[in-house]
Amino acid sequence: MSPHPVGEGDLDVTAAEFVLGLLPQADHAAAERLLQEDRAFAQAVAGWRARFTELDDTAPVLPPGSGLWSRIARNPSLAAQAVGDRRAARPQPSALSIKPAWRGRSLRAMAMAAALLLAAALGYFAQDRASKPVLIAVLLAEGSAQPAAVVSAYRDGRIELAPLQPIEVPPDRALQVWTLWDRAVGPKSVGLLDQARSTRLTTEGIPATGPKQLFEITLEPRNGSPTGRPTGPILMKGLAETAL
Repeated sequence: MSPHPVGEGDLDVTAAEFVLGLLPQADHAAAERLLQEDRAFAQAVAGWRARFTELDDTAPVLPPGSGLWSRIARNPSLAAQAVGDRRAARPQPSALSIKPAWRGRSLRAMAMAAALLLAAALGYFAQDRASKPVLIAVLLAEGSAQPAAVVSAYRDGRIELAPLQPIEVPPDRALQVWTLWDRAVGPKSVGLLDQARSTRLTTEGIPATGPKQLFEITLEPRNGSPTGRPTGPILMKGLAETAL
């Protein structure tokens, strides 16, 4: 592993592999050194550990079988590696070491984690940096914790809405999307829809989306709010947060 990954994608993939324990021994040692020198790498590792926490917690703890150590003892190369690993583990552990809870977990759980890493890497890095949202707002249905839509803000200024569930809209009504970044300015309309569908929202005259910026959808007359402010019932709302 290069001590200074060429691209952001390489750094993030290396961090994910390190968290899962998939790096060769030499690369693992290089990653531990990089942790102390590269803040971006340390943050990437912390992010992947957080992503895998839920998977880790779902994997049952399985004690090693009674014949495991005897099989290792009968294989000289495995026995030497096990002894070497124990000796290497005696110094103070790195902050990036895999959580002890991973030890003794089933091979199936590790395979699931590796598959998850591969799927994430293929999906996450197949697109260029500009195509990844930098902020995401999950809009919850009013009065519940049910996600109803997602608003994604991109580095190039695009804002896109993606409904997560159907919304019944009467023929004489419309869905109006609003955003609020400054209470002194008030909410601004960024979209008017006759039905729930994925769409790019209007950004003219709207500052770049920031963390904690409010997005909401209200039910308005077919041609939109007559006052330029929300007048109908709020169907869903949520705050923008930094995308992982």
